[in-house]
Amino acid sequence: MSRSKVLRQIFLDTETTGLEIRDGNRIIEIGCVEMIDRKLTGNNYHQYINAGRDSEEGALKVHGITTDFLADKPKFEEITPAFLDYIKGAELIIHNAPFDIGFLNHELSLLGGKRRIIEDYCEVNDSLVIARQMHPGQRNSLDALCKRYDINNEHRELHGALLDSEILADVYLAMTGGQTALLLGESGTEGADAGSSGGFTFNRLSIQRKELPVIKAEEAELDAHQKYLSEIEESTGKRLWH
Repeated sequence: MSRSKVLRQIFLDTETTGLEIRDGNRIIEIGCVEMIDRKLTGNNYHQYINAGRDSEEGALKVHGITTDFLADKPKFEEITPAFLDYIKGAELIIHNAPFDIGFLNHELSLLGGKRRIIEDYCEVNDSLVIARQMHPGQRNSLDALCKRYDINNEHRELHGALLDSEILADVYLAMTGGQTALLLGESGTEGADAGSSGGFTFNRLSIQRKELPVIKAEEAELDAHQKYLSEIEESTGKRLWH
């Protein structure tokens, strides 16, 4: 008897020495959480990387990973085979995917030889895009989504790639209908082991919904928003909102 195709999803996050590739910044940490058929497996991937350079002051305040700590860690080229083997064939889910994929593809380009990109090994989906489609006009950062879906992230004092990937997996499950082992048989009927939460039965297709109206902000609200973003950028050193 044939079986339905296994849905393997990997939630990924990276930490870097800074925000801009053009300034010579590199990846210093990769964290991945594996989920198969909407169940977390515990088969995670975590690796610190010696980038051969210091982190910028703003980035260091965010992740707290020092050059001294990374001194005995492997270079990116040393971890590449195992990392690519781990993600191969999966659906990669990343919050603000262009940032992490940009850095990963840059690292691959530095290895020389025939250039490959992450998209050659797996499908990439951006959970930030999904969140914006579901919650237009609202804040959709990982912290904001945790508050919206009542996910506790108070234990996160600093950003870390593996911890952020674990939080993202929880957020994604909440956004798309809860944790479930639902499989569709060849006939297209739902399996008997659908997951549930709060008395409601969910399936992984529940993300599909009617288009929501978009209410545009007034000029005064936009000005206040830009002022608030500038204050955040000055205090954190991160410029991700423009």
